[in-house]
Amino acid sequence: MTTNGQDTQVDDSFHVFDTTLRDGAQREGINLTVADKLTIARHLDDFGVGFIEGGWPGANPRDTEFFARAQKEITFRHAQLVAFGATRRAGGKAAEDPQVRALLESGAPVVTLVAKSHDRHVELALRTTLEENLEMVRDTVSYLREQGRRVFVDCEHFFDGYRANPEYAKNVVRTAHEAGADVVILCDTNGGMLPAQVQAVVSTVLADTGARLGIHAQDDTGCAVANTLAAVDAGATHVQCTANGYGERVGNANLFPVVAALELKYGKRVLPDGALADMTRVSHAIAEVVNLTPSTHQPYVGVSAFAHKAGLHASAIKVDPDLYQHIDPELVGNTMRMLVSDMAGRASIELKGKELGIDLGGDRELVGRVVERVKERELQGYTYEAADASFELLLRAEAEGRVRRYYRTESWRAIVEDRPDGTHANEATVKVWAKGERIVATAEGNGPVNALDRAMRVGLERIYPQLAKLELVDYKVRILEGRHGTGSTTRVLITTGDGNGEWATVGVADNIIAASWQALEDAYTYGLLRAGVEPTE
Repeated sequence: MTTNGQDTQVDDSFHVFDTTLRDGAQREGINLTVADKLTIARHLDDFGVGFIEGGWPGANPRDTEFFARAQKEITFRHAQLVAFGATRRAGGKAAEDPQVRALLESGAPVVTLVAKSHDRHVELALRTTLEENLEMVRDTVSYLREQGRRVFVDCEHFFDGYRANPEYAKNVVRTAHEAGADVVILCDTNGGMLPAQVQAVVSTVLADTGARLGIHAQDDTGCAVANTLAAVDAGATHVQCTANGYGERVGNANLFPVVAALELKYGKRVLPDGALADMTRVSHAIAEVVNLTPSTHQPYVGVSAFAHKAGLHASAIKVDPDLYQHIDPELVGNTMRMLVSDMAGRASIELKGKELGIDLGGDRELVGRVVERVKERELQGYTYEAADASFELLLRAEAEGRVRRYYRTESWRAIVEDRPDGTHANEATVKVWAKGERIVATAEGNGPVNALDRAMRVGLERIYPQLAKLELVDYKVRILEGRHGTGSTTRVLITTGDGNGEWATVGVADNIIAASWQALEDAYTYGLLRAGVEPTE
């Protein structure tokens, strides 16, 4: 395991410190295995963070195993691995404390110690004196430094402690600094601070202690990223974050907008050259490992971060994308997207056509027809901003003057049988014409829509073997507002994949099966179009 001398490590004058594997793992719904932690550590090292906090060795077997395996299995190119733990116990000695020993045995070159900086926490949680707490900090930091470890100190509940007893909170910082801590981190553990407050406190503590300061912000007020940047404005040179803002309660300062702001807004070089362009991929890859859907509206890396819907915006973007985008999406590995909806104007359609590789050639009449068609369809309940494949088929139909058909449907039928034993049987029959041949196919499935899907494949895969590669990835149903008394309209969105990509299609009807059939037909048609098959009907 490489622990120093990283090949492209940025200057030590500013630290990007990631605590996804410890603090981020405390988010509700996240339960990381050792293999998960190793995978995430590799992604974070690829991204180029300076420090990766791996967990609390000795506190639980999983973290202990992680550090043991990381030493053997990962060669860090950019990051240093950090072990997290507490100062020694009251009344003891750091050299004899088993928890401190576990930090050394982890093999991590850097140790982060959590220390109490709020006087009430010292007296009520640690059940010791304020002076003994200072000695616990001094002894533990000094001992770990003597053992060749670099030491960071997290001052837990610092801002609340500073409000209650500013002199004692600053004494904890001074003690850690004088004992040899490289950085003392001011922690907004309860997440209740606001940016102006953070900036004022950090400025004062920096001036009064002379210590190198860092910031650890929780997001309980929705200000963790802003608080982190406010601390940097005040002189902090160490930021602690988690990937995608994962963390306890509502989370921590999000690594990706913090780093993007530092690089793109502050002009600080905090990552290796070229790493920022990998940010979107890393964000989504870590989301997959923790088994959480990537946030579509996350700044910089969300799929909607550079998505434009309003016609007014599209008109301006057509002239110059910078008019409605604060950065070039490619700088962070993202892309601009045009959303097509009933809010779309001509510019939206032209830009979307260009995105899909369809040159509308400045044909104002054609673009006008597409605009009106979209607005008409969305009035009926269709949505195209989430169904690009259905929109592309609509656009091609208008541009080419024909509807692409690979088969013609004569009829379809789905039957659900309720059996006496409480089980259900789902059977579907489809009758279609393809290449001059009438095909009748029947299949059973796990639900009527699945039965229809299987029946269609049974009937058509012989003629179109490309359909065998298609797989239904996602299926969403929404009941729209009723328009005729108790009547309602159903919208179905289907996501389909072929192993090389995914696409979404939409169907709308007065019942769920009919809407599903429409979305399935578009999915098959688009899949064959992607495969380069020429229409025959």
